[in-house]
Amino acid sequence: MTTGHGHADHADDDLPLFLDGPELADELARRKDVQPIRSADDLACEGIFDTDEELHEFIEYTYATRRANLT
Repeated sequence: MTTGHGHADHADDDLPLFLDGPELADELARRKDVQPIRSADDLACEGIFDTDEELHEFIEYTYATRRANLT
């Protein structure tokens, strides 16, 4: 079911209307019990890339983007 604004109904619909920016992000993180990333190990998991080719494309894109931002 959707609301008049075209958004799906869910638990976040009861967020106070005055929340915006960082306050809204903080409230959403609190409700979803989001924890900060403490190390790269927190990000490591199997199955991020379906194939080795996807992984290599991502690495190439990352290196190219970093090099482009150096000029």
